[in-house]
Formats: sequence, structure tokens, C-alpha cells
Amino acid sequence: SDRYNVFMKKDSGFTVIELIVVIIILMVSAFLFSTQKQNLEASMRDNKRKVDINTIHHNLEKVYFAKNKSYPRELNEGTLPAVQPDTFKDPNGITINESRQGLLGETPSDYKYEAKGCNQETGACKSYTLHTNLELEADYTKKSTNK
Repeated sequence: SDRYNVFMKKDSGFTVIELIVVIIILMVSAFLFSTQKQNLEASMRDNKRKVDINTIHHNLEKVYFAKNKSYPRELNEGTLPAVQPDTFKDPNGITINESRQGLLGETPSDYKYEAKGCNQETGACKSYTLHTNLELEADYTKKSTNK
């Protein structure tokens, strides 16, 4: 009977197969988590871009145009003082229509403001286009509504 117990005795611990299965499950979970995290962060950056463009558009239409009956040639804190300064900066911190020099070359702002039909002397413009590049959706554009 002792001889029978020697063969039936099971050592405690994990088999190599069990360890491999657990490691694979952990790797898949980590991959899924990081993918979801990246998508969530990109979605948050896209949301900031849309909110900023909508804020600038609203202030151009309801504040600047209402007062001046035209649009500015350039956008900055001076032309739209009611807008928070950070609104003019994309999620990378680059100001609208500007670019930043980095290790990989020049990086342009995600935000573009293009004034159209501008009077060279007064700087008063007839229309504009506001544009931003989005990561997860089609690019986002707002145009002047007053003509």
C-alpha cells in the first residue's frame, strides 16, 4: 500500500502550462488596458479641441463681430480678451497658427485660423475659417456665419 501512495502523491505548486496560461492572460489584459487608455486620452484631446474651437467661434460671432461688424486678421488674447489664454493653445500647448521646433523638426499647431477678405489698412476681415485636426474623428471646422 505504501508503494501505491508514492505514485499517487502530487506535489504542490503550479505546472509550466498553468504558469504560461496565467502569463498570457495577464499580457492580453495589459494590452487591452493600454489600448483603451490611449483611446480615452485621444478622445479627451479631441474633446478639448472641439470645445476650444467652439469657444473661439462663439466669441468671434457673438462678441467680436457684434462690436466691430468684421472679423480680426489674427487671433490672440488681445482680439478676444474674454477667451481664456489656454483656449488658443492646442493639447500640445502650441498657440493657434504657430509651430514649435522640436527634435523631430517643426510641429504646427492643431488649430488654424484663416481670415478672408481682409482690408489691408484696417485689418478688418469679411469672413474666416477655424479648423482643427482630430485624432479619432474627421477634422473639425467652423466658418463665419455673418457676411
